[in-house]
Amino acid sequence: MTDKVLGDRIPEFGKKADAGKGEASMANLSGLSGGISIQSARELVAIVAVAVLIVGGLEFLLRLFDVPAYIMPTPSSIAGVFVSSEVPVIATHFGHTLLELFVGYAIGASIGMLLAAIITQFPFAEKIVAPYILLLVTTPMLALVPLLILNFGFGYAPRIIAVALASGPMVMINSATGLRRIDFGKIALARSYGASTLQIFTRIRLPMAMPMVIVGLMIGAIFGLITAVGAEMAGGGFGLGSRLTTYSSVIRMPEFFACILILALLGILIYLFFFWLGKRLAGWES
Repeated sequence: MTDKVLGDRIPEFGKKADAGKGEASMANLSGLSGGISIQSARELVAIVAVAVLIVGGLEFLLRLFDVPAYIMPTPSSIAGVFVSSEVPVIATHFGHTLLELFVGYAIGASIGMLLAAIITQFPFAEKIVAPYILLLVTTPMLALVPLLILNFGFGYAPRIIAVALASGPMVMINSATGLRRIDFGKIALARSYGASTLQIFTRIRLPMAMPMVIVGLMIGAIFGLITAVGAEMAGGGFGLGSRLTTYSSVIRMPEFFACILILALLGILIYLFFFWLGKRLAGWES
């Protein structure tokens, strides 16, 4: 009965036969239905060859048309930043960004998962909390950064709060969606054996919800990263977002794009981590 409703389908990790059919899973969340693993040396060579072609072609075209560095620096000049004296400065600011992201995300994700558990267990609580969660989801948290800075100063506090507010609702919504996708037959069987509400939640509801929980955690982390960088650009002082503002204002484009590359790699690592975590915690569905 539940399979006839798209919203009741349980997402699966790494099941190629179902890829692209609309399930929310780590594998097809971004259209990567075949997964992200490299199966052979041939695939690795092809990936490296395409990367070399793109980077080499960009380097050649920028030099051929003599594009000024303040418009678009060459890949070689961007790579040169990572062996220059600017590395310790960028590394220090990167550490500030990571601290804001980890602390804010830990707070937001914890509260989000707690609220998801509460509203799925107590429907009345959902009616009270839902309007405020909807408000948080639809409000750009970056718009609140100046207000947070006004109240908490230019330190870590406003940035951590902004990250928590951005990541928490994403975790809560996806986790609550997963916790509602339950097998009533298993719950009825567990109750017949005398299982308590807590046991049913930890042994049945939570494991079945784990794919959507992981997706929510991943989306929350990415939203948190975006918010952390935006808050640093608005607040200045420290962090990679602050460096982006500084480098662009003094037209140091190689350093500017080096910071963007670091943030892009961090985003990819976040995706890879949660993809791996999903395989470990929800691989039973494949």
